[in-house]
Amino acid sequence: MSSLKAGDKAPQFSLPDQDGETINLLDFEGQRVLVYFYPKAMTPGCTVQACSLRDSMDELKNANVEVLGISTDLPEKLSRFVEKEMLNFTLLSDVDHQVAEQFGVWGEKQFMGKTYNGIHRISFLINPQGYIEHVFDKFKTSDHHQVVLDYVKRH
Repeated sequence: MSSLKAGDKAPQFSLPDQDGETINLLDFEGQRVLVYFYPKAMTPGCTVQACSLRDSMDELKNANVEVLGISTDLPEKLSRFVEKEMLNFTLLSDVDHQVAEQFGVWGEKQFMGKTYNGIHRISFLINPQGYIEHVFDKFKTSDHHQVVLDYVKRH
């Protein structure tokens, strides 16, 4: 597994959101977009990460950053996750993990002695021109939002 790096052109994609509406990365042209990949909606780590982003949304918006969360969950599950946690950003359903593969975040993982393929928790900040500005791959779910905020405030 080799994820995209800063300076790479972000792959264009269209995915259904939590309401079944198709969202295109091109819809955000001219804006900075945090595309964050997470393994599974409504699991403890993913919930902490999503709620921290929710609580930081004003600061992210002030830095002109939109947020798109991507997992392989179905739109119906994403809708329940958004409702339950009152999330204030868009979640996208990448059921066949095509977009995760394009970004290089789909690969072998291990959990409790089992090896399987899944999404690695990596985030990409895409600049207004559609290039990857920064890759966030070293963080805890509880401080992901702060790592992102610290970066966007400095750049």
